Amino acid sequence: MVGASAAAVLAATPAGARANAAAAGTDKPVMAKVSLTVNGQRRELELDTRTSLLDAAREHLHLTGSKKGCDHGQCGACTMIVDGRRINACLTLAVMHQGSDITTIEGLGQPDALHPMQAAFVKHDGYQCGYCTPGQICSGVAVLAEIKAGIPSHVTADLTAPMQVTEAEIRERMSGNICRCGAYSNIVEAMTEVAGRPA
Repeated sequence: MVGASAAAVLAATPAGARANAAAAGTDKPVMAKVSLTVNGQRRELELDTRTSLLDAAREHLHLTGSKKGCDHGQCGACTMIVDGRRINACLTLAVMHQGSDITTIEGLGQPDALHPMQAAFVKHDGYQCGYCTPGQICSGVAVLAEIKAGIPSHVTADLTAPMQVTEAEIRERMSGNICRCGAYSNIVEAMTEVAGRPA
């Protein structure tokens, strides 16, 4: 009976749909052209449509600053700034960001010209092993931009008052970036300094 039902479904399915279903069952990748602006440079890639933004940056553009930590969006080591917002690059496909403006840690500053957030992390020892640091810094830059733009968080007490950079705001907003070394207090000090408040 089951065989007869399957045969009936197959007979009712258009030939093109059957061909697509058969092709989808193979391991042959579906390729797509993707155009991204990465760290100010237009980059044209041809990628398997299943390629994450993180893998596109690391494996195809050789920008290895963003790390593959958990690969499940739980640690924040892969954080990049996409169109002004921070995202976990391991959880998004590169093809979803056609035409996007992407900033990785490599695009924030260089050893001889550090971004203020990078310099503050060095000054306040906001890292220990350094593995999570690129994601922490990218997230920190985006967090301060969120606060400046007046975007509230779960700990924002007054939605009608000007947004303040407080330790509670920083800790809440940075909670998706995990530091296994426990440099959190130093990270807060670095971000506070960049925000213009005494550490």
